[in-house]
Amino acid sequence: MEERATQEAGETCHEGFDPATYLKNFYSPEEALLDREDSICSWMMARLQRVFNEGDVKGDLLVDIGSGPTLYQVMSACEVFNKVILTDILDVNRNELKLWLQNEGGSKMDWTPFLKKACELEGRSPSEWTEKAARLRQVVTDVLPVDVHRPQPLALHALPPGGADCLLSCFCLEAACTNVASSNRALGHIGGLLRHGGHLLVLGVLEEIYYCAGPGVWIPVVSLDEAQFCDSVKRCGYTLIRHEVYTLPQDIKRENDNLTGVIFVKARKN
Repeated sequence: MEERATQEAGETCHEGFDPATYLKNFYSPEEALLDREDSICSWMMARLQRVFNEGDVKGDLLVDIGSGPTLYQVMSACEVFNKVILTDILDVNRNELKLWLQNEGGSKMDWTPFLKKACELEGRSPSEWTEKAARLRQVVTDVLPVDVHRPQPLALHALPPGGADCLLSCFCLEAACTNVASSNRALGHIGGLLRHGGHLLVLGVLEEIYYCAGPGVWIPVVSLDEAQFCDSVKRCGYTLIRHEVYTLPQDIKRENDNLTGVIFVKARKN
């Protein structure tokens, strides 16, 4: 009953989520600030490029939990995994992802600056962004509905019997849940999608309580600190390999949320 109530609360608070507004608020050139190494987007992409370059996070299948309408998070992953599955609870977000992947026009976001940034981080020429875009479209094999509040978040048989080799989740659990307990349950639920010994990679916001996801739509977020993030990962059956924290520079002003920083976690399923 409690899980169903949490699920319904999550669905209700995301009513009115508008991919175009969300993308403009957080990933437009003036917000992403990709020319600054100390911007949130640059920091996140550098953490992801590093982890996928280290050699131990690899395999056949990566599943991105709660992709939203974004693709930056899998631009380096697509170079080391044969298949990537994107997921989100909202139809509007899954549709936006499909529009870009189908490459037939209609997408609300030009991901070219992010593709160029990913190439730069990988030591390649930014002019190779078209090759990376083609690789990403080839590797992403599906965009599926997900519900982290259910013990089985994806449809039965959506994944191979052994599970995924890697789970990635960026800004999902704290935004999908209503409190720390429901966030921990959701982390436990998605763990069932990962093979033993597989890796969990998480990007999460620190001490945020809301963000703007549409005209007049302010979505509540579970406010977590660094210690709570790490404790949740360990409680849910993972060995914490490392975590890194980003603190928002004072001269970067954000009008569409109130976060103080971002945490990156790399862990292995026990």
